[in-house]
Amino acid sequence: MGYMSKGLLEIHNAIIKGEITPLELVKEAVSLALNDDNNAFEYICANEALEKVKRLDDSKKDSLLYGVPIVIKDNYSTKDIPTTASSNILNGYIPIFSSEVVLRLEEQGAIVIGKAAMDELAMGGTGTTGHLGMTYNPWDKSHKRIIGGSSSGSAAAISAGITPVSIGSDTGDSVRKPASYAGLVGFKPTWGRISRHGLFPFATSLDHVAYFTRNVFDSAYLLNILAGRDDKDASSSFEKVDDYTKDLNKSIKGKKIAIIKDIVESISDKTILDSFYKTVEYLRSKGAIVDEVEMDNKLLKAIYPTYFIISSSEATSNTACLDGIKFGNRVEGKTFEEVMINTRTKGFSSRIKRRFVIGSFSLFKENQQELFVRAQKCRRMIVNAFNKVFEEYDAIYCPAAPSIAPIVGSNNNNLSNEYLIADNYLAYGNMGGYPSITVPIGFEKNMPFGANLSSKPFQESLLLNIANILEEGTELKDLVAK
Repeated sequence: MGYMSKGLLEIHNAIIKGEITPLELVKEAVSLALNDDNNAFEYICANEALEKVKRLDDSKKDSLLYGVPIVIKDNYSTKDIPTTASSNILNGYIPIFSSEVVLRLEEQGAIVIGKAAMDELAMGGTGTTGHLGMTYNPWDKSHKRIIGGSSSGSAAAISAGITPVSIGSDTGDSVRKPASYAGLVGFKPTWGRISRHGLFPFATSLDHVAYFTRNVFDSAYLLNILAGRDDKDASSSFEKVDDYTKDLNKSIKGKKIAIIKDIVESISDKTILDSFYKTVEYLRSKGAIVDEVEMDNKLLKAIYPTYFIISSSEATSNTACLDGIKFGNRVEGKTFEEVMINTRTKGFSSRIKRRFVIGSFSLFKENQQELFVRAQKCRRMIVNAFNKVFEEYDAIYCPAAPSIAPIVGSNNNNLSNEYLIADNYLAYGNMGGYPSITVPIGFEKNMPFGANLSSKPFQESLLLNIANILEEGTELKDLVAK
């Protein structure tokens, strides 16, 4: 395998030693992207990347991102590069500015080599609904298993060894669950920790900048670069930015970790449970106090429907500008109302239209109290319940998903505890804005699976510390699909 299968430190050391140049790295990544058979890309920035790497600022040579190819999810604005959010309604749209995330990465010398495929407008969890078709899981060469979504292409690109890091977004579990399916580290910092300027809004109160790496150190390093106040995003935090790499190997003796009993008990896969409890014993051997904690089962079951009502409602409002007049590929009509109807009818897939129907219905004046306001009240109850756990514990630890990556078209029992709880509980991290990270913990049928850690807001250093200790125990780092 080439350099793109390595971590940031290894790549950086190779550049410093003269073993490889940034231009050669970019050529390697672009070649891999052009030969990708997982449908991971909306657009490959071959010419743009080769031009940018030739203009690299050598004063940034100390940065671990200097000359490193990266992939950006296609819902981040990239100046002069097509950005469609995998939707026909934005097909051909070229932004006139770049998102703050892209600017900060490029300031450190990173080179964008591609825009990653995704579920349309980030509304989905399978990676099957982008306008260019399904994104496949690189671990399954038969292309029968999903990679998950909505950050499907970002996960597939790094899992396939095309780049060492990739940027996604997480509104319900859109980075953390694909990370489990792809054998990656998927990290969603605290809401407001990273600027969302230039990230196409899906559900504003839930949207988080998030990303994939192959090891915890790289995740910590990226947070050093991306965290911090941005006046262009009023929701970005003034909270002090730490050096998130310095405490990764700190002792976790005495740290209290909660296992939510109802979540774990809703999982039936014995291999996942066995691997999970092995990691629990490892954490205990490192001095952590790990307890099982019970929560209201009804509240856990309410996470997914509450998320769905709130996210659909906010999405309906946030995408109202995609009407063929302000933004979007216009479909002509005799009146401006007809233009909007024709544009949105042709521009959105049936799945997106269903979300808008639910969102609009929930926002109707006569329905707001019963649906939208009730969902907001339920969200508060859910967050209060998790806050209560965090009053006593430093972190919550559970399997990230109840199975390995599902086969395309496999049916879920949407009323089962496994689906309602274990398959969708990660959205609590978005409801409360908690930092949350998924790391690999095992394999089944040659497919990876992971576990998730979450902590109180702005406790990323502690969270990354626990995740790094866990990674040392599993020895599952720098994984690339073979």
